Amino acid sequence: MKKNILIILFFNSFFLFNAQENKFYSDAYQTLDNMLTDKQQYSFKEGVYSVENAYYQGKYDTIQLNNKIKFLKHFCNLLLNNRKLSYSEKDETKVNKYAAIYTVLCQATPVIVGQDTLRYKPFTYDFEDVFGHKELSNLFVSKLLETQKGNCNSMPYLYKILAEEMGVDANLALAPNHVYIKHNIKSLGWYNTELTSGIFPIDAWLSASGYIHLDAIKNGVFMKALNNKESLALLLVDLANAYNRSFPDNDGSFSLKCAKKAIQIHPYLANALILQAETHTKQFKKLMKEQNTKDIHTTLSNPKAKELFDLMNKEYTHIHKIGYRSMPEEMYLDWLVSLKTERAKYEDKRLQK
Repeated sequence: MKKNILIILFFNSFFLFNAQENKFYSDAYQTLDNMLTDKQQYSFKEGVYSVENAYYQGKYDTIQLNNKIKFLKHFCNLLLNNRKLSYSEKDETKVNKYAAIYTVLCQATPVIVGQDTLRYKPFTYDFEDVFGHKELSNLFVSKLLETQKGNCNSMPYLYKILAEEMGVDANLALAPNHVYIKHNIKSLGWYNTELTSGIFPIDAWLSASGYIHLDAIKNGVFMKALNNKESLALLLVDLANAYNRSFPDNDGSFSLKCAKKAIQIHPYLANALILQAETHTKQFKKLMKEQNTKDIHTTLSNPKAKELFDLMNKEYTHIHKIGYRSMPEEMYLDWLVSLKTERAKYEDKRLQK
C-alpha cells in the first residue's frame, strides 16, 4: 500500500512540476498575445525577455540585463551629445540615434576615462553554433549581452531594443536563415543595416545568395520591413522553438497555437508557416510510430492520419508557391562572409557620402 501511495505521489509531483514548467511558456504566450491585441503596451524588449525567461524557466535575471541595456543606451546618448553627423534633413535627430546605436554595436570607439583613453570593443559575430543546434540560448539577446558575441538573431534584436529605448523605430527584415535591419530616412529612403559584419549592404547582396525568389520578395516573405506586430509574430515562432527544445515529446498543440497566431498577424511569415507544417509532419510520424509501421499507405488508412498527411502536403506546397527557398547552412555561412570579402561590391555607396 505504501509503495502504491509513493508511486501516486511521484506521478502527481511529476505532472505538477511539468505543469509549472509549461506555465512559463503559457505566460510568455499571453504576454505576446496581449501586446498583439493591444491589451498590453507594446515593448519588443519585454517580448524578447518573455521568450528567453520561458526557456530558462523563470531564472532570468532581468535586472542585470536592464542594467546592461541602460549602459548601452547611456553610451549612445554620450555619442549623441559629443558628435554630429553631416546630415540636415528633418529626421536628423532620428538618424543621429541610428548612427549612435550602430557605432556602439559595430565599431571600436575611444572612450576617455580621466586622463586615459580606452578603446571600447564592439559586439562581434560568433561563428560557434550559429543556428543554436547545440544550445538554443546561443541565439539569445542575454547571451549576446553577457559575451558581446552574437549572431543574426540576437544582434538585430538588440539593435531594435536599443532603438526603442532611444525613442525611435527600427524594422527587422528577413532573408534565408537571416535577420537584419531596414531603415527609412528622408535623404535615402530604405537602406539595410547588417550587424553581423557592420556593413550597410545593397539589396543585391541579399539576392546574390540565390535563394531569394522574386515571388518571396513580392509576397513579403523576404526583404520586407516588418512592423512591430510582425516582429512580435517572429517572437511567437521563437517561443514555439524554445518550447520544442524544452519538451521535445510534446503533442504539438502549443507550437500550432503559436504558429496560427503568428500567421494571423503575418500570413507570409515563412518561419511560422514552416513551424506549422513541420509540427503536422511530427504529428503524422507519431501516428506511424503508434501503428508500429514505416509504411505511409498503411498509416493513411487512419482517417486522422490521412487528414494530417493532406494538410501538411498542402502547407509545404503553399510555402514553395509563395517563393520560400531554404538555404543550406554551410552555404549561408559562405554567403554571410562574402559581404566582407566583397565589401566594395555590395556596400551601399550612398551612406559613404
